[in-house]
Amino acid sequence: MSAAGLAADASLLPYEALFEHVELELELAGRGEIEALAAMAGRWQGLLAELPATPPAAAAGLLERAKLVHERTRIELIRLRDGVVADLSTTKQARRAANGYAGQLRRRPRVDRRA
Repeated sequence: MSAAGLAADASLLPYEALFEHVELELELAGRGEIEALAAMAGRWQGLLAELPATPPAAAAGLLERAKLVHERTRIELIRLRDGVVADLSTTKQARRAANGYAGQLRRRPRVDRRA
């Protein structure tokens, strides 16, 4: 490979790292590992800071793929959020039902006055 070919490949390294990062984000989101995903935010900012203002033409494919994977991650996070909201709704409904049954129980004093 020529020296120009090596330079072109090296210019793609930050874009490859960015793509690997978004793939890992998708994997973590798919497993519901939100804390691990949030911990990666600093690395994301660092990877973006390493990118030149104008990407080389050869990076177009990697950037497009990264954009698509990033969108899939966003959709996965929306699904997770919707699941949490549904779980909260179910929990509230169960709590209301339990409180309704609790109202039918005979009240007992909380303090034993015989002692």
